[in-house]
Amino acid sequence: MPYLDPKNDLTFKKIFGQHPHLLKSFLNSVMPFNKGEEIATLEYLPAELVPEIPLFKNSIVDVRCIDNNGRQFIVEMQMLWTDSFKSRVLFNASKAYIKQLGKGIKYNGLQPVYSLNIVNENFESKLENFLHHYKIVHTQDSGSVIEGLEFVFIELPKFKAKKLSDKKLEVLWLRFLSEIEDHQEIIPQDFLNTPEIKEASDLILESSYTKAELETYDKYWDYVSTEKTIIADSYNDGLENGKIEVAKKLLLLGISIDLISKSTGLTQQEINNL
Repeated sequence: MPYLDPKNDLTFKKIFGQHPHLLKSFLNSVMPFNKGEEIATLEYLPAELVPEIPLFKNSIVDVRCIDNNGRQFIVEMQMLWTDSFKSRVLFNASKAYIKQLGKGIKYNGLQPVYSLNIVNENFESKLENFLHHYKIVHTQDSGSVIEGLEFVFIELPKFKAKKLSDKKLEVLWLRFLSEIEDHQEIIPQDFLNTPEIKEASDLILESSYTKAELETYDKYWDYVSTEKTIIADSYNDGLENGKIEVAKKLLLLGISIDLISKSTGLTQQEINNL
């Protein structure tokens, strides 16, 4: 009985955008809450229209909710990564924070906004940890914090590489997101033994989707594949332009064309044409 990938737009929103008790379980498991900060109840908020990154608008999935204490949570599944995503995440959370003032709330009544970003790529190569928690902190005293905005990024490939096997719900939820692949036939018994993960797993059974929904599911992967190609092409164009700039500078220094060719990988004809 094949399963679908839970990171897809269709499946992610079916699990976490239609079943608040599963979203609550997920957030309480992976968010770095202090004792007593756990979510008791939550309700969904409508998705807001925010400026999209033109090339990557189809690879981001988000779910928004508010808990019983008025705290807002923006949960995003990001299939691809560029540095500009951090700016988008900051904008998105800041907009949600200041929008509370439109309801007649005074500044001291503003409630925190948490941005949780599950990323299907590694982007913090210098850090071993897969979870990154950002706050607005004093540069000389990290215990002094300005409350209001918090950002959490989880790198799924880095988590998967650790091959954690304990039964903690945090680990099981992240394994669920990182291990199940498209049309996988069998899933780990640990998932089936845990009620929340078992329910989420049942929600991604291919047999529970209509033909139209499965076409939408496949179309999402087409979008992601296209955007990966765009990123790769942009990167390669950048490398090529960088080689050309280096070659021009070496020419000005009087370096031989043969040596420039060996240093940059450009042909002698390409260098002569500069």
